[in-house]
Amino acid sequence: MSIPIADPAALDEGTLRVTPLGGLGEIGRNMTIFEFDGKILIVDCGVLFPEEHQPGVDLILPDFEPIRHRLDDIVGVVLTHGHEDHIGAVPYLLRMKSDIPLIGSGLTLALVEAKLKEHRIKAFTLTVKEGQQEKVGPFDLEFVAVNHSIPDALAVVIRTPAGMVLATGDFKMDQLPLDGRITDLRAFSRLGEEGVDLFLVDSTNADVPGFTPTERSIGPVLDQVIGKAPRRVIVASFSSHVHRVQQVIDAAHAHGRRVAFLGRSMVRNMTIAEQLGYLKVPNNVLIDFKKARDLPDEQIVYMSTGSQGEPMAVLSRMANMDHAIEVSEGDTVILASSLIPGNENAVYRVIDGLTKLGANVVHKANARVHVSGHAAAGELLYCYNILKPKNVLPVHGEYRHLIANAKLAQDTGIAEERTIIASNGTVIDLKDGDAKVVGQLDLGFVYVDGSTVGEITDADLKDRRILGEEGFVSVIVVVDAGTGRIISGPEIHARGIAEDDSVFDDVVPKIVAALKEASGNGVRDTHALSQVVRRTIGRWVNQKLRRRPMIVPLVIEA
Repeated sequence: MSIPIADPAALDEGTLRVTPLGGLGEIGRNMTIFEFDGKILIVDCGVLFPEEHQPGVDLILPDFEPIRHRLDDIVGVVLTHGHEDHIGAVPYLLRMKSDIPLIGSGLTLALVEAKLKEHRIKAFTLTVKEGQQEKVGPFDLEFVAVNHSIPDALAVVIRTPAGMVLATGDFKMDQLPLDGRITDLRAFSRLGEEGVDLFLVDSTNADVPGFTPTERSIGPVLDQVIGKAPRRVIVASFSSHVHRVQQVIDAAHAHGRRVAFLGRSMVRNMTIAEQLGYLKVPNNVLIDFKKARDLPDEQIVYMSTGSQGEPMAVLSRMANMDHAIEVSEGDTVILASSLIPGNENAVYRVIDGLTKLGANVVHKANARVHVSGHAAAGELLYCYNILKPKNVLPVHGEYRHLIANAKLAQDTGIAEERTIIASNGTVIDLKDGDAKVVGQLDLGFVYVDGSTVGEITDADLKDRRILGEEGFVSVIVVVDAGTGRIISGPEIHARGIAEDDSVFDDVVPKIVAALKEASGNGVRDTHALSQVVRRTIGRWVNQKLRRRPMIVPLVIEA
């Protein structure tokens, strides 16, 4: 459902305004702002990773425009857990105002602080845990334990006079988690009895029937694969998946292997997790990467980044033979992660490259080496039946996930008009148990490209795609300033086009004739003459070569 762009009216007294800035219609950029009594609370502030049609982009941020001029009104940022799609944009928010308080669990804040240190930002933090309550501005907050694919995840309850909101963050209902910390359904039941006015719920697996398998089910598979591997084992996973790394370490230790971490983020995050006690490492199991190369092949497991086919990550560089570790016949590579939508081609290229090098590649399609961190349809139904929320706002997922989640809510008896299918920028007002859409902000993508933030536009990306797919043609012509007569050129050069430059000899007379006609009509402006050149060669290249390259004409007066 597309909501027309419309600015909302001024916020009424006693009303809570909820506006997702990211995470709806996409997997990533999770960020929602809550406004009450002139103050703003933010829940999560994550990034989206670029797809192939966004060449050169490093990260994609939420659009901060709605809060850019209201930074002094922000009373805090609640971070539900430590994944990049929920914390990755925090440094870019704090660049705008560094003393915005960050609120989260111990591991979450430790991961954020390490990231902020790289940006030379010292944060103001408040560490919280499940069961804790805090008053932040006009918002009464309560934190509830939820199980996810990273330890210390929290759901957040937001109470105001306008009503009570429960935002799950990312969660599932693993009943046998490695750390024994389950999603607190007793707290959910208590909140249901109190009355949840608006339920913001994770939608990522809403279209998956049944229940998400337990993380423990992966352990025996990893143990078997690592136990049978004849040579080196390389395991790729998300750099923050502490539970998955724990199971790799346990399997490696059981088979007399040592573990070396590869990739800056993997080393950083696992060091933090071990220091805080979330990662249990037996003595003499971890080894530095450089020393690991001296071990016999059958005694080492490398734990690396790059499970999504990222070009500069460790696994991709191995597949391209651009890493110190040269994958060869008999090595075993395990991709122990999900496949984020949009990354399929990149991941399969890496799998193919590693297979060509002789590796046995084990991944989700041929072995249970990954389970999701998100609640499937059966788990979501349990939540709806326990909570009986008055209004539901599915979040965290692509459009099909939001629709599937809304349908589950309706199956449990929640009225269709109380299940809101929103987009990024949809403005929802909550008061007296009623939630209604009151506006739609015009939000865009904010691209991080090297050291620049927000300067790259969609038009720039289109130019990059054209350059990458269709090539580049330059045309230089020198004309007499007084008469418009051609003095030199046209000189044509092409890049990224298979044909030799001589193929353009046929179009030179057409350009000359077009310029002569234009100058005969009194055209002297070099920009106008450049457009004549662009149209002439553009038509010819399209008809003759069946291509649409980037054309850069340059007409110079002399």
